[in-house]
Amino acid sequence: MTRRQWLILLTVVALAAAFWFFDLGHWLRLETLKARQTELRALYDARPLTVIAVYMAVYVTVTALSLPGAVILTLAGGALFGLWTGLVVVSLASTAGATLAFLAARYLLRDSVTRRFGARLDEVHRGMDRNGAFYLFTLRLVPLVPFFVINLVMGLTKMPARRYAWVSQLGMLPGTLVYVNAGTALGGLQSLSGIVSPQLLGAFALLAVFPWIARAVLGGWQARRVQQPWAAQRPKQYDRNLVVIGAGAAGLVTSYIAAAVRAKVTLVEAHQMGGDCLNTGCVPSKALIRAAKLAHEVTRANEFGLTAAPATVDFAAVMDRVADAVRGVAPHDSVERYTALGVDVRQGHARLVDPWHVEITAADGTREVLSTRAIVIATGAAPTVPPLPGLQDVAFLTSDTLWGLRTAPRRLAVLGGGPIGCELALALARLGCGGTLVGQAPRLLAREDGAVSALAADSLRAAGVDLRLGVAVQRAEASAAGAPDGVLQLADGAAVAFDRLLVAVGRSARLQGFGLEALGIPAGRTIETNEYLETLHPNIYACGDVAGPWQFTHAAGHQAWSAAVNALFGQFRRFRVDGRVMPAVTFLDPEIARVGLNEREAAAQGVAVEVTRYPLGDLDRAIVERETTGFIQVLTEPGRDRMLGVTIVGAHAGELLAEFTLAMQHGLGLNKILGTVHPYPSWSDAAKLTAGRWKDAHKPEGALRWLARYHAWRRGG
Repeated sequence: MTRRQWLILLTVVALAAAFWFFDLGHWLRLETLKARQTELRALYDARPLTVIAVYMAVYVTVTALSLPGAVILTLAGGALFGLWTGLVVVSLASTAGATLAFLAARYLLRDSVTRRFGARLDEVHRGMDRNGAFYLFTLRLVPLVPFFVINLVMGLTKMPARRYAWVSQLGMLPGTLVYVNAGTALGGLQSLSGIVSPQLLGAFALLAVFPWIARAVLGGWQARRVQQPWAAQRPKQYDRNLVVIGAGAAGLVTSYIAAAVRAKVTLVEAHQMGGDCLNTGCVPSKALIRAAKLAHEVTRANEFGLTAAPATVDFAAVMDRVADAVRGVAPHDSVERYTALGVDVRQGHARLVDPWHVEITAADGTREVLSTRAIVIATGAAPTVPPLPGLQDVAFLTSDTLWGLRTAPRRLAVLGGGPIGCELALALARLGCGGTLVGQAPRLLAREDGAVSALAADSLRAAGVDLRLGVAVQRAEASAAGAPDGVLQLADGAAVAFDRLLVAVGRSARLQGFGLEALGIPAGRTIETNEYLETLHPNIYACGDVAGPWQFTHAAGHQAWSAAVNALFGQFRRFRVDGRVMPAVTFLDPEIARVGLNEREAAAQGVAVEVTRYPLGDLDRAIVERETTGFIQVLTEPGRDRMLGVTIVGAHAGELLAEFTLAMQHGLGLNKILGTVHPYPSWSDAAKLTAGRWKDAHKPEGALRWLARYHAWRRGG
């Protein structure tokens, strides 16, 4: 806390202590008020404005300091000023005092609470941004909730003070009216419990529930208004509880969850079960990367006392092995497995007919229409093909079509310096495909920090990849129409000749051909959804790559849980997607793994961070295995062990990231990692050593100097 914060806090504590020490509370008791009612009323008749000013000052002070007595003061307002004048005076004073308490809590406590629980408060802040005024209004309507608690807790949120003031005033008005009215008959009032009867409390509770009922009714009305053009098509009975379109990671998880809770669910896939991840993405690419890494390790044999010799690569055999890996994993995503789990799997193309009907067209042209209460769109993404002049004349490859290749190109050109382009360029280069990578950005992996990009570039260059970065491609020229070879003409005047061209500039959501346009579902780069993954139609959801913002298999599975539960049980409770802690790995050599912020993003967002870096060259296991390239970099709040982001570059980076991801997800700091026993010698020990490096930079030097004196005294020195 700053000096000013301490001064304000001490002032508040001193005033509260004086209130109790001098027993000022006896002036705020019902008996005292009744005994002095005539005297106070005469004073008000003589000097009304002065009495009102003093009264408001006292009321504001009591409520701002969260002292007991606001109820008595409200009764006094009715007794002194009458119903309507009292209502205005009390309403203004109570709002002013509540707002001051709110601001005091914000100024004194919010920063420290945010530092302590920051990651766990993010969702609270988002909820307050969306519905904070609504929650505050309903809390103010119920006198069972102590108002001073509301003032203090709301001060820890990001709600604007002006909004807090007017919502509070509006919400407190009914209760204020009751108490001011009771004050007008103060002489007959025997106790405070007589003011609020059980019937009145019940009325307040109903008043508080009313906004929720109104909100539900309004939501239903909005849904009906959106779906009014198709109202005649809404069935009275449904064939299915849920229809899922797309059998990639998101669709498989969604349908699995639905079947697990015994819903009747149909999963529709037009191509291959498992989607891109199984057939053209994660599985084949990692199989290819493993073969490439092994080929590279053979050349390093002399580092381990063995005779090194270049590996002889049978490219066709490598690609056959990749296909075999896909076949090995395929049963996990097969029609047979999901049918056994209770999912009705259909092979065909799905199209939305209206918000409750899905038309399925099989390969033989037969069509079937299913009615369903809810729909989840999980159609994934496809490789982006840029509008490059001449590109359509080249028989280029993408991450989808690469896997049919059986002859290694001697001159491979890779277009794109993102994760997909870098991973495939490195793997294919190590398998004998001499290549050039062309990227329009000035460095590889532009979202990562500069040091990370530099290590990625070093790895690619070491494998023989020629990097042409920071230059645009003007056009592609095929040697003949439809030929796989040709030339890329660059903006700097250079030309890159290739035998095969791999286009890897990203992936785009699959949005066409599913009937989205006919239903008016907004879609830009992805389908627009709210935080519950609902589209424009509240019974139609989207998840995975088609919904974004991530394009990771694990993110798709994570979203799928929310989509499935919301689609089936959203009338009772809905769940937002918690994407605060989303890990990502680029499988280069060394691997690059990250969760949370990196330095580049922290600087762009104006977030103050402290950087702790641990070089893997200091890790015993890395030294033993001669995998010393790389580092672990942790961003924390200055002076605190709360992690804001972790970047790991090195062998097994993806595995090492899991411990940090778990810690960030559950609000555990570096001290918790340091206090956890890690096996030795292991790669996971690097996490503890990183935490130890942070701890070493935060040694309590003053206490250590006193300890040195203590030990010297114990030695008799």
